[in-house]
Amino acid sequence: QVQLVESGGGLVQPGGSLRLSCAASGSIFSFIAMGWYRQAPGKERELVATITSGGREMYADSVKGRFTISSDNAKNTVYLQMNSLKPEDTAVYYCNARRVIFGTIRDYWGQGTQVTVSS
Repeated sequence: QVQLVESGGGLVQPGGSLRLSCAASGSIFSFIAMGWYRQAPGKERELVATITSGGREMYADSVKGRFTISSDNAKNTVYLQMNSLKPEDTAVYYCNARRVIFGTIRDYWGQGTQVTVSS
């Protein structure tokens, strides 16, 4: 069973920074991709950033140039560095890991961590 544990959320002022961490229970090499999604109140969950097992990164337009996703394979951990935070970045952030099992995509999710950007 895969477990993803997020940490690093909190309250920050506009313009500030936070770094989210997602620790996986097993080797992240077993995943074809890992990423971060977020869900604000009353809105659908949306993609923030992903990184493939080959190191290719992808970002939502709303966070390009401000957020950076990275991985530490030795620690089985994926990070999301968030800079120049805006109030509209306020949401619950979820870690995602994707694996292909017998040709079927299987997604795993963390419990979420709250990020609040407010003065």
